[in-house]
Amino acid sequence: MSRKPDQELRRGWTTGACATAATRAALMMLWGEGRPDRVRITLPRGERPEFAIAEATQGPGWAEAGVIKDAGDDPDVTHGALILARVEAAGEGVSFAAGVGVGMVTKPGLPIPPGEPAINPVPRQMLSDTVAEMAARLGQAGNIRITISVPGGEALAEKTWNPRLGIKGGLSILGTTGIVRPFSCAAWIASIHRGVDVARATGQAHVAGCTGATSEKTVRALYGLPESAMLDMGDFAGGMLKYLARHPVARVTVGGGIGKITKLAQGARDLHSGRSQVDFSALAEMVGDARLRDCNTALQAYDMAGEKLAYMVAEQALLCVRAMLPDSVVADVVIIDRAGGIIARAGA
Repeated sequence: MSRKPDQELRRGWTTGACATAATRAALMMLWGEGRPDRVRITLPRGERPEFAIAEATQGPGWAEAGVIKDAGDDPDVTHGALILARVEAAGEGVSFAAGVGVGMVTKPGLPIPPGEPAINPVPRQMLSDTVAEMAARLGQAGNIRITISVPGGEALAEKTWNPRLGIKGGLSILGTTGIVRPFSCAAWIASIHRGVDVARATGQAHVAGCTGATSEKTVRALYGLPESAMLDMGDFAGGMLKYLARHPVARVTVGGGIGKITKLAQGARDLHSGRSQVDFSALAEMVGDARLRDCNTALQAYDMAGEKLAYMVAEQALLCVRAMLPDSVVADVVIIDRAGGIIARAGA
């Protein structure tokens, strides 16, 4: 683990946020507001960042704009990439297409079905919301096809897990919060530690660590927890639990999607896709279903095996969580789907 940096690391923006900003600029041109130098968008948690427009072109019935992705101090392979969005009137409602450098989904088990552009659900919602908001304001129909392109994206994708996951031809357009947090283990874990310290100092008896924005929202609502009780765990389950073992509270909840909680159940402490992977052979053996050996993702395994798998994973993850905490701490695990629904709980 690296030494904590002397200065706070600079955050950046996801490909989904950049695509949304580019789409907004392109729609402004298409619908008569002219070429903007900068645009402001709303992220899922309400932040309102501004993006510089790097490129802008248009022709009869279409417009295209581009944003240079700034990943902040995170060593993201897409840092500096040009994210282009082309908009044109087509069909009914909002549809999506993969341009150059954006992959297509070819295998089941991902949040987007095979045959669709690899534009994840939250970016799709951000793009759709942008179209709806602007269409209402400008009196437009809002029937728009959005084509996202990333020049050079196919080569960049070879440095990611996309080829293994069956995403062919380029990158995925990702992001659940719109924000890229700098990848520094020391800095992030230090922020988790400060969150525990604040919770303890304010008398918070129940804290929760979640892997992302969706699981955090669900767990917070489930238990009626205040914001100060929510620890920004992310992928660092081990870093959070080790600190809580030394600085305990009465109760700890761990929440996340089936993929990351499966890795936790299998003994991983760092849940990042680049540093831990689901063991599908072990998963098949645990559930007693040989089909799972050939799965592509934990979500695909869940789709095959159903509730039984989710509950077994939750129970096994709970054992791993409890093994890292003193007996005095009550623990539970909540597994959440991408829509925010609870699919399994253990220890509740």
